[in-house]
Amino acid sequence: MHPATTVDFAAAARALTREARGRQLVGPSFRCPPRLVGVDRSIRRRAGGPVVSVRLRGRPWVAVVADMIEGVIVANDLVPPHADRVRAALWLAVGVEPAADVERPADRVA
Repeated sequence: MHPATTVDFAAAARALTREARGRQLVGPSFRCPPRLVGVDRSIRRRAGGPVVSVRLRGRPWVAVVADMIEGVIVANDLVPPHADRVRAALWLAVGVEPAADVERPADRVA
């Protein structure tokens, strides 16, 4: 896993916003770092739209992307099963397959 960079962050922010808007959802603005000390992600609701702030420094890239995606879900007040479908589409929009690195219980051999 590689560390998060601002270049990666900017590209992911564009991709996530584009995908959200393509699904008739609010595409939030993204910033880094959060103004709140000690948090990895925060969201502010403003008149111009929500702002999702994510901490990059010292974090693996996949953790940053996960926080950005959850920011889109929260900004749009999505609940399952719609949230699950949107979350999967957002992972694909940034070119990450979340299940590729995760061993699911059904995949384990006894």
